[in-house]
Amino acid sequence: MSAAAAPVTIRDIAKFAGVSPGTISRALKNEPGLTEQTRQMVLAAAQQLGYDFCKLRRKRVRRLTFLLHRQHNTAASSPFYSPVLHGAEEACRKQGIVLSFMAVGPADGVTEQLRMHAPDGMVCAGFFEPELLGALRATGKPLVLIDMKLRGYSSVNPDNMMGGYLATKHLLDVGRSRIAMISGPLSHYSIRERNRGYRQALFDAGILADPRYEVSLADGIDLETGACEAMQTLLDLPHPPDAVFCYNDSAALVAMRCCLAAGLKVPHDVSIVGFDDISSAVLGHRPLTTLRIDKKELGALGVELLLSGQHEVALEKVAPVHLIVRASTVCDDWGPHK
Repeated sequence: MSAAAAPVTIRDIAKFAGVSPGTISRALKNEPGLTEQTRQMVLAAAQQLGYDFCKLRRKRVRRLTFLLHRQHNTAASSPFYSPVLHGAEEACRKQGIVLSFMAVGPADGVTEQLRMHAPDGMVCAGFFEPELLGALRATGKPLVLIDMKLRGYSSVNPDNMMGGYLATKHLLDVGRSRIAMISGPLSHYSIRERNRGYRQALFDAGILADPRYEVSLADGIDLETGACEAMQTLLDLPHPPDAVFCYNDSAALVAMRCCLAAGLKVPHDVSIVGFDDISSAVLGHRPLTTLRIDKKELGALGVELLLSGQHEVALEKVAPVHLIVRASTVCDDWGPHK
């Protein structure tokens, strides 16, 4: 009877791969100082030899950086991303982790800026260009995306597709038939998924999506101007919509003001639904029907996923959304509010 094979060590992998044990250790622990090609070569060698990855002693996360793209660091985006940041900060405080904040863009020399923060891990909230994420990943630090999804990255997202579906189905349920959608840039994962939910609900109801009822904000202008122009485009149609689903609450509130300025009554002439349930959703001419996201929980889930230590494979967490029915879609005598 043959003896059991000895466990594979870092020195065994180093000899097999032709590199130093230090290089093997850094690659297995996802530490900086190596090219992605070397890192992948070491991981392949370790897997081929049958190395037990459970033996790795991971470096404790003591400092974490929350990164927000500059395009989201605005007054319009703040009602969504500020609570996400606060949720991440609370989760870090409970774990004794110091959290720092960076607003970055693709031309900001992000690697040099990040070196000043010296984080052990990063959470990136909102849309980031793939090239910018690639530069962040090249630092070797654990990385989790919040409110974005990209192949090969761990992420935490609201159930955007279901939210778009629930919003559109609600408008169908209250008797609307010409349902439009105002979208932001469809390059953003969350907006694209909300649009997909909108289309799916129409399809399930046997309604053919009319491309004239799908309008995106023009590039290069602020949300206030873009949402107003988008709503006006819909109102100028020969048969304007009797309901509008907007990709977020800020756009929905602008659309509502545009409708009121045109002499329309909300919700009698046009029903409006937003997304996110920001604090100002109840402050408009009519309190806004919307999809509620627990934004602080979203930030906490991002930290939790990063601290789980499962970085060899991309993991995804999906947070539920809840339809909140208010006066922008129903008259006071329409059923109980949810």
